[in-house]
Amino acid sequence: MGRISVASVLAATLGVAGAPLAAQDGSVMRSDVHDYRVVTVAEGLENPWGMAFLPGGDMLVTERPGRLRIVRDGRLLPDPVPGVPQVFARGQGGLLDVVLHPDFASNRWVYLSFSKPIGDGSSATTAIVRGRFENDRLEGVEEIFEAQSRGNGHYGSRIAFDAEGYLFATVGERQAPARGDLESHPAQDLSNHHGVVVRLHDDGRVPDDNPFVDRAGALPEIWSYGHRNPQGLAFDPAGRLWATEHGPQGGDEFNWIRPGLNYGWPVIGFGVNYGSGDPIHEASQREGMVTPPHYWVPSIATSGLMFYTGDRFPQWRGDAFAGGLAGQQIARLTLDGTEVRAEETILEGMGRVRDVRQGPDGYIYVALEDRGGRPTSIVRLEPAGN
Repeated sequence: MGRISVASVLAATLGVAGAPLAAQDGSVMRSDVHDYRVVTVAEGLENPWGMAFLPGGDMLVTERPGRLRIVRDGRLLPDPVPGVPQVFARGQGGLLDVVLHPDFASNRWVYLSFSKPIGDGSSATTAIVRGRFENDRLEGVEEIFEAQSRGNGHYGSRIAFDAEGYLFATVGERQAPARGDLESHPAQDLSNHHGVVVRLHDDGRVPDDNPFVDRAGALPEIWSYGHRNPQGLAFDPAGRLWATEHGPQGGDEFNWIRPGLNYGWPVIGFGVNYGSGDPIHEASQREGMVTPPHYWVPSIATSGLMFYTGDRFPQWRGDAFAGGLAGQQIARLTLDGTEVRAEETILEGMGRVRDVRQGPDGYIYVALEDRGGRPTSIVRLEPAGN
C-alpha cells in the first residue's frame, strides 16, 4: 500500500513551515477526529534524539552530541547526567536512543544506544550500554551489545522491550553502496550486523530461540535482516513489533517485524538513487522477501515510532504515529490488524520530528530537532476543547 495523503490545515495556520515554536505554542490544530493544542514542555535542546519517562514525572532526553538531560517540573536541568559513554558525535552519530528497563522501578536500569568510535576513531559502530540511574547520574555502566558493522552513518539505534522482557534494537546498513550484485550486499549477509533488528536478553545474552542461533556463519543476535536504516521501533497493542525505516530517495517503509524474515534491502524496494533518480532495486517485490504493508514516496525520512494506547485521544487509540524528518510531520496510521487502512498528516511544518512518545499522562510528546544543531524543543499534543 502506498502513501495516502490527507490534507492538513496546519501549514495555513502556521504560515511559513519551520516558524519559531513560540508563535505556534497553544494554537489549536485540526485533525480528522481530534483537535489538539501544541504545548512546549522544554526548550534549549541540541539535536534531541530519544525520550524516556521516569516514575515521578521526570523525563530523560538524549542529545546527539553526547549528553543525557533531565527535564524536571517543566524545566531542562542545566547539567547533563554523568556516566554517559564517549560517543562518535559526527554526522548522524552520537548519543541516540534512551529506554527504561520494564522493571525500572525496582532495578533502575537505563539503556542507551550510541555510535561507538572504533579502530583509529575515524568510524563507528552501533552499541548499547546500560547503567543504574541513581541520584541523577548513571552508575555501573556496562556495554551489552556492539554491532559487527562499521561506517559513518545509518546507525539505526532504536530500542524496544517486549512484554516478556526481551530487548530489540535496530542497526542500519551503514550506507554500504547499493550497486552491482545486490544479493551480495552486507544487508543480505547474516555474518554481520548491517541492516538488522537484533533480539537480546536484558543483559545482552543471546536468547536460545533466536531464529539464526543454530545456522552456521550467521550472527545469533539477528532477529530480522535486509533492512536499510530503521529509526522507529515499537510494539502495537497486540504485541506485534513494527519498524519504520529510511528508504533512499523515496521508499521509506513501515514493516511488521517477524523472526527470521528478509526485508529485502537493497534487492527490492520503492526508492531510487539520490539526485540522478536511477533505479536501485531489481523489483518492488520478490518471493522470500517482505513487501511492506505501507511505504512513502516521496520519503518523509521516518524517525521515532509509537502506538497510542492512552485515554486523552480515544479515537486515536491503537493508531501508529511515525515521525518525519524531511517531511516535518507526524504520519498517523490507522491499522486493521496488520493492514494500514488510512494515513493522516499532523503537526506538519513545525520542524524535524525526531521522536514521538506517549507520556504516562496520556499526552503525546514530540522531540523536534534542527539539522544545523540550533536549540529546539520538546512539545506535547493535548486535546483542545475536551
